[in-house]
Amino acid sequence: MSETQLTLMGDLIKPYTIPTTRYQGSKSKILEWIWENIKEINFESALDAFGGTGIVGYFLKMKGKQVYYNDILKSNYYIGTALIENDAVKLSKDDIDFLLQSHPDINYPSFIQDTFSDIYYTDEENRWLDIVIQNIETLDDFYKRTLAYYALFQSCIIKRPYNLFHRKNLYMRTSDVKRSFGNKATWDTPFEEHFLNFVNEVNGCVFSNGKENEALNLDVFDIEGDFDLVYIDTPYISKEGVGVDYLEFYHFLEGIVNYPKWKAMIDYRSKHRRIKHNKPVWCDKNKIHMAFNKLFKKFQNAAIVVSYRSDGIPSITDLTRILKKHKPVVREARYGGYKYVPSNNNSEECLLIGLNENAV
Repeated sequence: MSETQLTLMGDLIKPYTIPTTRYQGSKSKILEWIWENIKEINFESALDAFGGTGIVGYFLKMKGKQVYYNDILKSNYYIGTALIENDAVKLSKDDIDFLLQSHPDINYPSFIQDTFSDIYYTDEENRWLDIVIQNIETLDDFYKRTLAYYALFQSCIIKRPYNLFHRKNLYMRTSDVKRSFGNKATWDTPFEEHFLNFVNEVNGCVFSNGKENEALNLDVFDIEGDFDLVYIDTPYISKEGVGVDYLEFYHFLEGIVNYPKWKAMIDYRSKHRRIKHNKPVWCDKNKIHMAFNKLFKKFQNAAIVVSYRSDGIPSITDLTRILKKHKPVVREARYGGYKYVPSNNNSEECLLIGLNENAV
């Protein structure tokens, strides 16, 4: 079988690889469970409204659905474009060779090296990032650029303690101490090696399901169009009222895709050089109920599928009450025993499914 061939397994279009992900809150381990709970719904098009890693949208693409991926972060939009909208373009060997070399005709700034010294990566690694980012931007095909950024993002994340950029902690990699977590060998593996592995992975994820899929980079309330099903996986607010702010966790990746503007975006009061931003409504316990009501109203003509945790704000009871304002049928499913990392609680993953009477 050639690399471009696909195997049809029932209703599943199966490419060689499913993308891996190290993002907090990813649903990669429960995709089959989600599918079991929605497969009887009559839908051909689906909006993954808070797309994140793209894993749910990608899985629905594999199921032959027309997928619209959306995320407000530009870095995530690039991931969605590479995995979901892109259906044929791959990075060639010549592309890869070009990306991994320094070229005398390209002017390489040293912004990361100058700005992030001793924060996330070594000086040598920071210099490597400055060079590769400029090389990526030189590629003349947008899909190729998004594939390369996907590989770069994954390389950046795998070399980070906790897979996050929430604090200045390079010392956790470089200190000569015994460790009870993480993988120092992985952290210290050269960027180039990780990058090549992730290019190979993302190339293996490129396939067509025969539909025109699309990636969007919008605030969810600005999305236009009609969809048969809308999947909603907002940032989570814990019972203590602490929201998961993805820009706080992955601001470095967002900076990479805004490289020329990055300097002006940084909050230099922060030791870890985060990006200045306002707290999103999805992280505000005082506004979250109103936001969900507005969201459910916006998509009331579609089947609505909501992923949330059983111990969050709003509670599942409150979310059900809000959803019932807009959908006559609301079902609940719980995935007992699924744990988030890092997490020591016994929170359950919940699905709320809001339907019209004729949706199944």
